[in-house]
Amino acid sequence: MQDSKIRNMEEFAAISGISRPTVSKYFNDPASVRKSTRDRIEKALEEHNYRPNIYAINQNRRTSKSIGVVVPYLADPFFAEMARHIERRCIAAGFWPILFSSHGETQLEIDILDSLLSLKPAGVLLAPLGRASDRRAVEKFCHDVPTVLFDSNLEGVGKAFVGSNNFHSIGLIVEYLCRTGEPPCFFEMPPVNPNANTRRHAYIRTMEALGHKAHVIHVEAQGWGFEEVGYSEGKKVISDGRLPTDTILCSNDRLAIGLLAAAYEKGMRVGRGPGFALRIAGHDDHPFSKFTSPSLTTIAQDYAAITEYSVETLFRLIETDSKNAERETKLFESRLVMRASA
Repeated sequence: MQDSKIRNMEEFAAISGISRPTVSKYFNDPASVRKSTRDRIEKALEEHNYRPNIYAINQNRRTSKSIGVVVPYLADPFFAEMARHIERRCIAAGFWPILFSSHGETQLEIDILDSLLSLKPAGVLLAPLGRASDRRAVEKFCHDVPTVLFDSNLEGVGKAFVGSNNFHSIGLIVEYLCRTGEPPCFFEMPPVNPNANTRRHAYIRTMEALGHKAHVIHVEAQGWGFEEVGYSEGKKVISDGRLPTDTILCSNDRLAIGLLAAAYEKGMRVGRGPGFALRIAGHDDHPFSKFTSPSLTTIAQDYAAITEYSVETLFRLIETDSKNAERETKLFESRLVMRASA
């Protein structure tokens, strides 16, 4: 191994005795050079401990092998799981995923998109903030870079949106809860993305279709700390006697997890059957929902199908460079997961 550090591809080409165009061709696509040449390059890479700066390489290409992945809140295990699926699929296809979290902040989402423009990614998979997004900034970015939106839809933005059919999923769980006990009320906070509004509308529509009165409990707490909202506001709702029924459907699992803790602190047993004071259910099949006490009845979004279709759609956009293609919307159905809480 050489003591002096190789600073760039030109120096690596010179010291390894391989032409600069051939080295560049290898880094763009190793299979594009002859096996004997590939073996020489890989031996030189090992010998000189050289790794290229892929970001600098991307600056000199019209497109790159990088894929941007942007989620609103990576501390949420739901988005971490989605990102994990996307990363694995991109890597398997020979792309390099670059992951960003906007942390629920509008300006940070804008800054991330600006940074991605400078990196010249082949394409981007974006789960936007939704309600808090700067629509104009996101629209402009999607016009310049092949972009597929997932999880949260901004109508008309990007070349495709992939997500869950919330009307179908809420219908499933409301029908189940009505069939197995008292009809549920709906526990929500101010919506941070369009999914929350859609789920409320779906709850109301399903309750009315089943001949029941809809009861929406709306708490005013803000932010992305949904568990804390479910816990603190849930205690207030219980203490104030604001529950019109012993069955509560939460807008998402993170709210439900907080509400489970609130019920425990208030001495209310959660579960099905005689001796239980409340039934609590959620939506999403959060990675931790099976480990709550009691385990959480919920709706499981199809993580694998949503991420697979999102990635495949983006690859198709990259390959066809179809700026004039019509926007596609793909919604996947979810499944009911019956556990101990309801």
